[in-house]
Amino acid sequence: MSLFSEVRPAPPGVASACLDRLVEVDRVEWRLGDAGDPARIVADFCARHEAAHTGAVGSPCGVAVMVSAAAGAAMIGGARGAASPVPAVPDVALVAYVHGRVRSGSAHGSFAAGPWRRSWSAADHAEAVAAVQEAIGRGEVYQACVVGHRRAVWSGDPAAAAAALRRVGGAAWGGVIAGEDWMVASGSPECFLEADRVSAVTRPIKGTAPATGAGRDDLVSSVKERAEHVMIVDLERNDLARVAVPGSVAVEGLFTVRRWDDLWQAESTVRARLDAGVGAAELLRAMCPPGSVTGTPKLAMLDLVGGLEPVGRGPAMGALGFYSDGRWRLGLTIRTVALDAESVHVWAGGGITWRSVPSAEVAEAESKAAGVVRALASGPA
Repeated sequence: MSLFSEVRPAPPGVASACLDRLVEVDRVEWRLGDAGDPARIVADFCARHEAAHTGAVGSPCGVAVMVSAAAGAAMIGGARGAASPVPAVPDVALVAYVHGRVRSGSAHGSFAAGPWRRSWSAADHAEAVAAVQEAIGRGEVYQACVVGHRRAVWSGDPAAAAAALRRVGGAAWGGVIAGEDWMVASGSPECFLEADRVSAVTRPIKGTAPATGAGRDDLVSSVKERAEHVMIVDLERNDLARVAVPGSVAVEGLFTVRRWDDLWQAESTVRARLDAGVGAAELLRAMCPPGSVTGTPKLAMLDLVGGLEPVGRGPAMGALGFYSDGRWRLGLTIRTVALDAESVHVWAGGGITWRSVPSAEVAEAESKAAGVVRALASGPA
């Protein structure tokens, strides 16, 4: 029996009324090195399970979609970075569901993890930040996201870990997907992509500060944080422009400050009307890998950071969500954990600009990871 057989699927974007009714009917798992184009694989699988959402027992509900950072890079011919520390997790996971009868909930057991082991030291992280700044000075990139990783041995009930991450305050795009020997759970606050056949929206989050009055003031007044944010908004505008009706890309609510757990974060909305004939594969290739956790220019950033990070990003810094009735709802897999049979994995990082202070960037990544570790330790709400 699979360690993860009792984990209920809960991809972000699925209607709440369907969560206790999902019955798996088809699945595809793709990994780097397998044949095929990941963007086309996602598009074709979703097209095969395209149907109107009626809610009747036995009728199609939709498709859970997970795309790793490396799969997103592969979609655009970019560097994939170091190998994933959790190879059990596929780079693309697609699970089709129909509506079953409502299942009753079950009590979760306990979950424990530790001690945590980092893939690099604080000094190594700071050196990577400095290396990015040197590349900015040479004109190779304008901004690049640097991500660290940690792992721990886990025990107990993985469903408890999944529930704990989904219920973190502000985890509007959090969700869960699992396979025979793996699970990914996210407490993400960030919308990577909402789209239908007519329009598309992304809501990048860039800029972080402690959730105090002083922290909010510092975030709002920070030249560095605002510059980091605006550069990513421009990147997302350019990404959407690849598939948009000319002149339709618009920014709404630039640098709106919101709260996630014990952090303030700045968010903007970038919206566009899709050009005629744009399909799912074209949309995914335009948007992947997600801009707010890569940098600009994307291809140059992938080349640079792939040589700095000691392990790959696995399912983190990618996308997780649901496709149903022609509509995409994909969250960005930040504040995300992955479990294999032995270890639980956490990633955290931040965007680096010319004004970044290496020690401050290390501290910011630590605070983000600490929120995830704290949620795992606290158990489901």
